Amino acid sequence: MTETAASSPSSHWIIRSARREDLETLADIYLSVRRATFTWVDPMRFRHEDFFSHTQGEMLWLAQAPDEEIAGFMTLWAADDFIHMLYISPHWQGKGAGRALLHSLPDWPHHTYRLKCLVNNTAAKAFYLSNGFTVTGEGRSAEGDYEELSFVAGGRA
Repeated sequence: MTETAASSPSSHWIIRSARREDLETLADIYLSVRRATFTWVDPMRFRHEDFFSHTQGEMLWLAQAPDEEIAGFMTLWAADDFIHMLYISPHWQGKGAGRALLHSLPDWPHHTYRLKCLVNNTAAKAFYLSNGFTVTGEGRSAEGDYEELSFVAGGRA
């Protein structure tokens, strides 16, 4: 992906592929947001090095604020059009970074994408529903029950 500018009501975002020098910052975001959000899971189960194994083979983009601070990131398992991760630092949540990342997906909104969202993560589910995703399935993972959500081009799931 080439660097693109995306706008939200309150900020302008640079969406770009992650560079090697960004990876430690992204791992920090991944760890801190997981520990703060998944309060029903022992926080010591989450480790800094998880980021590197969990993103192996995935497309990885980040949202950069005008001051060049990295606000968050998204990964995509392209073979299945599966959004594996979308993590935004608490300071930047609600300011358009997540939406800008979604809108930067290849052929958005004319392409179908899916993801899994833990049932206990109600804020994330509300975010995805507000961005056109619908619940299309359910399951269970090591972190708890989840719902599969799909964004279907044309709005039909």
